[in-house]
Amino acid sequence: MKKEFIQELFQKFEDACYVHEGLECWSARDLQEIFNYTEWRNFQKVIEKAAQSCDNAGETISNHFVDVNKMIKLAKGAEREIKDIALTRYACYLIAQNGDPSKPEVAFAQTYFAVQTRKQELIEQRLLDVARVSARNKLSKTEKKLSGIIYERGVNEKSFAIIRSKGDQALFGGKTTLFMKNRLMVPTGRPLADFLPTLTIKAKDFATELTSHNVVEKDLKGDRQISKEHIDNNMAVRKMLLERGVKPEELPPAEDIKKIERRLASDEKKVLKEAQKEQKKKK
Repeated sequence: MKKEFIQELFQKFEDACYVHEGLECWSARDLQEIFNYTEWRNFQKVIEKAAQSCDNAGETISNHFVDVNKMIKLAKGAEREIKDIALTRYACYLIAQNGDPSKPEVAFAQTYFAVQTRKQELIEQRLLDVARVSARNKLSKTEKKLSGIIYERGVNEKSFAIIRSKGDQALFGGKTTLFMKNRLMVPTGRPLADFLPTLTIKAKDFATELTSHNVVEKDLKGDRQISKEHIDNNMAVRKMLLERGVKPEELPPAEDIKKIERRLASDEKKVLKEAQKEQKKKK
């Protein structure tokens, strides 16, 4: 996400904020546009999911989702009244959490409404954290998918671990998984991927997705065929990285993914706590 795009979205959310009955709020109609949803009915479905999440968290929905009316301008200076919803910061956060994650506007909103200080540099850092956690979760799902595919083709759990290790060796230019763990000072018992930068995590994920696809398409069976396929795919991904000037084995370690996950979970609790404080002020 480019810095200019982040600045533009930051300003849009800042400008859209207004005060409703003493509370900082955003219009659902305004958010529909900022979130890049073309149809109100589609955005309403996201709002409904967010309201359910609010209820599941033990919060009163009407404290955060308030039905209001809004006047919109028509042709020739005419106006028409439409239904709208005044949303608290917490409600906006829940809507972003339930929105389409492929939309960069939604990804930005998840962070914007979670960061209490609203400092742009914190937003930018949190976006990077969210992207890395998402990439790590995606890799776990991709590896689980591959394991399910190859177990049906004569590969057991021990062999799968060896195949993954050979894939790492191909991706890291001959460096073994153990060597990379030692180089990045990965604690004993923790996966290497928990300390890899986002780029490397995505590289591993892409190579693993290729292996899953080709195992099925080529009808590969057994350790030997599948291992060769996984090595070839990791070597192909490595070649692409090298052509762009990136040596994955030389990239510095990234922060422990578990620490980032705890930090993000803490942010979510802060959003709820702040929302509860705002409601108490109102009363």
